[in-house]
Amino acid sequence: MPDHARSDDPAVQKQLDRLARLSPGRDTLGLERITALLDRLGNPERALPPVFHVAGTNGKGSTCAFLRAAIEAAGLSAHVYTSPHLVRFNERIRVAGTLIEDDALAVLLEEVLDQAEGIDPSFFEATTAAAFLAFSRTPADASIIEVGLGGRLDATNVIERPLVCGIAHLGIDHEAFLGSDIVGIAGEKAGIAKRGRPFVTQAYPSALEQKIAAVAKSSGAEWIARGRDWRGAPYRGELHYRDHENLLRLPLPALAGPHQADNALLAIAMLSHQSAIDVPEAALRAAMGWADWPARLQKLEPGPLTAMMPPETEIWLDGGHNVLAAEALATHFKDSEGLHLVMGMLANKDPKGFLSTLSHVHSATFVPIDGHAHHAPELLSEIARELGIRADTAPDIKTALEQLATAEEQKRLPIVITGSLYLAGDVLRLNNSVPE
Repeated sequence: MPDHARSDDPAVQKQLDRLARLSPGRDTLGLERITALLDRLGNPERALPPVFHVAGTNGKGSTCAFLRAAIEAAGLSAHVYTSPHLVRFNERIRVAGTLIEDDALAVLLEEVLDQAEGIDPSFFEATTAAAFLAFSRTPADASIIEVGLGGRLDATNVIERPLVCGIAHLGIDHEAFLGSDIVGIAGEKAGIAKRGRPFVTQAYPSALEQKIAAVAKSSGAEWIARGRDWRGAPYRGELHYRDHENLLRLPLPALAGPHQADNALLAIAMLSHQSAIDVPEAALRAAMGWADWPARLQKLEPGPLTAMMPPETEIWLDGGHNVLAAEALATHFKDSEGLHLVMGMLANKDPKGFLSTLSHVHSATFVPIDGHAHHAPELLSEIARELGIRADTAPDIKTALEQLATAEEQKRLPIVITGSLYLAGDVLRLNNSVPE
């Protein structure tokens, strides 16, 4: 689907417009185009600092955030490549700890697109090439690379010798590209495993683990499985981790949601099973509080949107859009008396599966997602009513909050804005909460 990236910088916007014309919404998995493009650019992917490569359906971005926090807490620097962005395109490319500046980004995108004639890379492929160029030209102690979609055929999988690979939680998403067979999806994600390199995974149902084991064996990777090679869990207010060499008791993650413990543990396991960079226990402890990943169970700070509601009303933001994300929301708010949802969802997502997973939703207001193909708010309302949820629609986020603010019986319950990272980006922009 088209990305519709926008920038306030004219030079950056000029290149984003070129990219949109070059590959208008085409996302076809495969390594042929990115390989050809990187070859023309001098193969910058071969000159990156040691790479932590992270795949997964849910949790891979948070895992990257914990990796970055731990590495920086150790006094080291890390490049970080993640997607999508929420407000500014620059969020995708963090160079040695700092979001890439507009002037540097414009030059990099121009260089990539000037070399792209005849290759027709996708939006993500061109962005990946620009990130790798930036990372290859600036010193850092590590690179943290998040898979965009899938794994085996994702543009980031041109990295031949990662320091360590990891897979977060697995579920069904992006069916148009990966299908709905969860075992097949596990195999695609495991396709980032590389010969002789540590390949760290969470615990999964038996059928998924069998598939991952087969892929790891065929690739020659060193499979390091949770429950066999490493263990961890929250216990009595601490995060416990254990493997063959380490026994750690750390603070619980500050990021909201019990699922963040699993993401933090995966990051710890990935760091533990490599020796290229030294991240001491003190840095891991600090990382539990330092890690920041906007629009994932984020309680909105004071701003124009929160000011629209009574002071006692909490507004939470979560860009989740699949069943795994809905399960995390349900768990986090399980002790709440009820929720008010404000929700928009892209047309290629499953709203019924998402809504049916949530419990004790008091009401839901559905909104469009400007600039993107989305489910009509009226259709979402029908689905919600079929599930027994009181539903309404609004033309935009501000109107939705205005409607909630005037409903006296709704003021005591938390509001959760969810269903799309694009929608979450709009919320952060409107609340003057742009990620830095």
